Amino acid sequence: MEAETSWTTYPYNYITTYVPEAESYSEHSDDDETKVQTFSIDSLLPNDLIERILTFLPIASIFRAGTVCKRWNEIVSSQRFLCNFSNNSISQKPWYFMFTSTNDPSGYAYDPVIRKWYSFDLPCIETSNWSVASSCGLVCFMDNDCRNKIFVSNPITKQWRRLPELPGHRSTDYTALSTSVNRAKQSYSVSIVKSKQVPEDFFQWELSIHLYSSETMTWTTCLTDVLTGWRGGDESVIIDNVLYFLIYSTGVSDHRHGLVALNLSSTSSSNGILMRSFIPMPCSLTCGRLMNLKEKLVVVGGIGKHDRPDIIKGIGVWCLKGGGREWQEVARMPQRYFQGFGELDDVFASSGSDDLVYIQSYGSPALLTFDMNLKGWKWSQKCPVSKKFPLQLFTGFCFEPRLEITP
Repeated sequence: MEAETSWTTYPYNYITTYVPEAESYSEHSDDDETKVQTFSIDSLLPNDLIERILTFLPIASIFRAGTVCKRWNEIVSSQRFLCNFSNNSISQKPWYFMFTSTNDPSGYAYDPVIRKWYSFDLPCIETSNWSVASSCGLVCFMDNDCRNKIFVSNPITKQWRRLPELPGHRSTDYTALSTSVNRAKQSYSVSIVKSKQVPEDFFQWELSIHLYSSETMTWTTCLTDVLTGWRGGDESVIIDNVLYFLIYSTGVSDHRHGLVALNLSSTSSSNGILMRSFIPMPCSLTCGRLMNLKEKLVVVGGIGKHDRPDIIKGIGVWCLKGGGREWQEVARMPQRYFQGFGELDDVFASSGSDDLVYIQSYGSPALLTFDMNLKGWKWSQKCPVSKKFPLQLFTGFCFEPRLEITP
């Protein structure tokens, strides 16, 4: 395994600082041996060709390229290059950040293109138990104590912004965080689904949905409702301005999980509106993880045993057809990979972007990838961290490495 490298080796200001001019090379003239002609190889190539070549480099190499010469620095720091580089799906795939401690946000980030782990520190976040959501290069963090610290950041460039607190903030039992970037408008939104038990009534849960817009820089409460027999949780995702979130049975349903879809463009607070968009899950699941893969809702779930639905027997991947109510099974994890996790909990970490899904056991730093196009499973390069004590937990999240996106 190639040794890990600290990501601080590649600071973002590498591509915004002054660098020397390109080095010149000498050539003797045939006519006059004493006459020397100098030229730069770099000058033989036009800017657009250099730019095209550099877009195929891994993102870490872009930082190095910015120190080669002044001309290259100007190319890699231009907005056109940053956009073209991030749009080059050949050279870029979503990364995975793995927390290695519950006390601090440090960990390792995995680049699947060159199969390398980087020692990596996240901006803003204080502990690994914060809620995390990502979209198109931006990552949103929210603390799980008071839930009043909400940040949006670019983990690659370390740029970040703290969002205003939710108005009328009060305690809640469960929250589901999600974010969505609109690249055309260069804006983003953040949603929080809050769920709180009605006092002295275990079967009724108050649920509210709050939406932040970077264009208006304000929070709005989109909807409030009361669920009977169901509660909210910590899984949600925004796809094409539709908010999907998981709800969990409190004992009156044969299903442990359900899915609710809410169009954020047209919301109302009429009682019972959420359950009108209820979508049953594809089968009995021990847990479910929601993700947006190329504007399609994908669920990675633990498949429960027939006689013990709370005990995991496998892991499946499903896609919701055309935003409707019908699920299409994409794949089931082969047993050799399922057993390769060792002791796999009934719940696990999973997230994805583009065509790549990451799956990680809470009890192990082992990381498995699934390619939606190739339908192929593959272990990542081994993470350079080992389990130090039996109850040590590992978790993580997926994000897109982008240079052009700012919070």
